[in-house]
Amino acid sequence: MPAARTPAAGRPYRHRGKQEALNARPDHRNPLVFDTHELGRRPGAMQRLSRSVEAPADLGIEVIGVPAGATVELDLRLESVMEGVLVTGTARAPLSGECVRCLEPVERELETDFQEMFSYPDADSRTRHEAEPEDDAEEETFFVEDGLIDLEPVLRDAVVLALPLQPVCREDCPGLCPQCGARLEDDPDHHHDAVDIRWAALQGLADTVQGGGKDNVSGAEAGADEKQEK
Repeated sequence: MPAARTPAAGRPYRHRGKQEALNARPDHRNPLVFDTHELGRRPGAMQRLSRSVEAPADLGIEVIGVPAGATVELDLRLESVMEGVLVTGTARAPLSGECVRCLEPVERELETDFQEMFSYPDADSRTRHEAEPEDDAEEETFFVEDGLIDLEPVLRDAVVLALPLQPVCREDCPGLCPQCGARLEDDPDHHHDAVDIRWAALQGLADTVQGGGKDNVSGAEAGADEKQEK
């Protein structure tokens, strides 16, 4: 489980870079949108929330993820600071996918921590941390819009970073036979006789010669029988 982003020395939280992403206005009907009006833009004010929400679609990667509509449990702490609202939280959700070795279903439980800063659009830029140049291409700023924050992109980032990139049904899964695709767990003694391709042509020739020899012998025996009858 990846650790939450913790404050670096000398700055209380991590801001996104200068290349800011303008978020669409949050929809208050979305269960992943939270109202921060109760904090009242009073630095030091804090609010704790617990919420069960339905997982949005495509919350994961190709081989494993949170099924759409599954329940995601959120425990959040919203803190008011000079520049915006700092959100610290934990997400718990079921995972469903397939083993990358044998393609059998994989079921897991995910728990991941996250922390994100949502800035006020009108916050004094002089109070904001200047991002390092190398961070600009990777980071974006999330904003508080009309007192609302949209946690969905933050949740997506946290979940994807916590997922196993190569999920397996168990650590010692033997996988599938590379020649025929049989599941090796079902047949531990499964094997194929190895044939050196360098000798395959000679083996074919030998079979042909052997077959021809049998035909000649059969023909000779048939001729001998005919003579005896005469």
